[in-house]
Amino acid sequence: MMKYILVTGGVISGIGKGIIASSVGTILKSCGLHVTAIKIDPYINIDAGTFSPYEHGEVFVLDDGGEVDLDLGNYERFLDIRLTRDNNLTTGKIYQSVINKERRGDYLGKTVQVVPHITDAIQEWVMKQARVPVDDDDVEPQVCVIELGGTVGDIESMPFIEAFRQFQFKVKRENFCNIHVSLIPQPSATGEQKTKPTQNSVRELRGLGLSPDLIMCRCATALENSVKEKISMFCHVEPEQVICVHDVSSIYRVPLLLEDQGVVGYFSRRLNMPIETRPRKMLTKWKEMSDRSDRLLEHCSIALVGKYTKFSDSYASVIKALEHSALAISHKLEVKYIDSADLEPATLQEEPVRYHEAWQKLCSADGILVPGGFGIRGTEGKIHAINWARKQKKPFLGVCLGMQLAVCEFARNILGWNDANSTEFNPESKHPVVIDMPEHNPGQMGGTMRLGKRRTIFKTKNSVLRKLYEDAEYVDERHRHRFEVNPELKNHFEEKGFRFVGQDVEGERMEVIELDDHPYFVGVQYHPEFTSRPIKPSPPYFGLLLAAAGKLHGYLQKGCRLSPRDTYSDQSGTSTPDSEISELKLPSISQE
Repeated sequence: MMKYILVTGGVISGIGKGIIASSVGTILKSCGLHVTAIKIDPYINIDAGTFSPYEHGEVFVLDDGGEVDLDLGNYERFLDIRLTRDNNLTTGKIYQSVINKERRGDYLGKTVQVVPHITDAIQEWVMKQARVPVDDDDVEPQVCVIELGGTVGDIESMPFIEAFRQFQFKVKRENFCNIHVSLIPQPSATGEQKTKPTQNSVRELRGLGLSPDLIMCRCATALENSVKEKISMFCHVEPEQVICVHDVSSIYRVPLLLEDQGVVGYFSRRLNMPIETRPRKMLTKWKEMSDRSDRLLEHCSIALVGKYTKFSDSYASVIKALEHSALAISHKLEVKYIDSADLEPATLQEEPVRYHEAWQKLCSADGILVPGGFGIRGTEGKIHAINWARKQKKPFLGVCLGMQLAVCEFARNILGWNDANSTEFNPESKHPVVIDMPEHNPGQMGGTMRLGKRRTIFKTKNSVLRKLYEDAEYVDERHRHRFEVNPELKNHFEEKGFRFVGQDVEGERMEVIELDDHPYFVGVQYHPEFTSRPIKPSPPYFGLLLAAAGKLHGYLQKGCRLSPRDTYSDQSGTSTPDSEISELKLPSISQE
């Protein structure tokens, strides 16, 4: 029987439900269970594809091209699973499906209402999606973690709370439990931990018909015992059901924090789950990762040149991919956020201090990363940054738009095509080096984006990136873009040592660029950050960090073998066999 764990939030949004839901999944998965996850967003948008990154952070892209909330990225990274667009449920999707049914006449002339029709649709969606396999071995999951976005008491999340109130009886009590994540503020004036917001939030949830089984308290420092007992008394739970999730040095510590407080034992009793009680090996690697990230001494700085730099969640996956790679080479990552518009000559006129500060950051970084983006603002600044990286031989990685602008920069400054540009920014350009090449998906909304997993084939053995991908002949990575490098002009570039080493299956779309005579100048049209994992860093990012730390040359000479790289692929269904435990050490690089 499928077990459902619903994670709700109280007091404030953005409290860390996503990390807690992922961590709960992680510790259950380490017990040998198959776990899947669903994120519910109560907004009316059908998906996250049209959001500005300032709204909810970056848009995460799945294998099937689903554009979803960045929490699904956390689930994929923590649980090492592959989700689909239907794992992200929004009010818009539910209403759309109910309205379509009504237009087809499926309700046989009945009045269509929030209860029962919308609430039934929510329950059916969850039950259907929970059964979809998300592991490589195609086994139906046993546990489904459901995260309900927003805060209990929001008008927009009411239909979902009501749906789950009914759901707990439909699937029976021993198959459903509710975790409520709440905030314990600590006003600086008195310094004491306050429980009133949590009491109110739990009272509201109980008033709506859901009783929390675990209350996870987000706080700055560990919960005092008296506070725990007070919550237990006022919120109608045992003290062992009050879990403290205080701020920790690295999010990899959260699964360990929950494990230490007996969460696994509680679930096995409350949900009648057959969990092995032997010490779980999978969590050893989380412990090693978090210990390692606390002990790092050497630093490596990467300049992130983008246009949404005021809000770090705009580049959540990019930063995670950098962190995974930095951890693999035992360096502490320092990301220098640079708003690309600050690098442009116009800023020198208007705000010279900002201009010089931005350039100072760029020049002092060990490596330069230009991530994807849409729209013309700041593109010239990115081109200036790329020019600096190319001329100064600084390690550079361009992703999506970053790769396209590297093509523009080379065309202008080496091929002498002064007006070379993307037709996205200058439709009149005489040298359109980047053009609109939509993929036609008839009938799909928008239908012009190239979205989801696509194959890239390496055209040469002599490619740094191919070596970083362990000499693969092709790679499958996720895309999200409309424009492509103009294939008709590629020979002009290749004559000058700017090589298109990876192309799509038809050879029409340029996927990977590399520049000769440069320590690391790579551009990729896909978004490798979406498939980066804590112990399997994404090769393009890994190469950037190796180069920035001055270790790429040595790594390639040793045949790209640092250590057993595959220690992370324990088929999640079983815990790591004992033979592998000896190899559980993360990839480590000997000091040259």
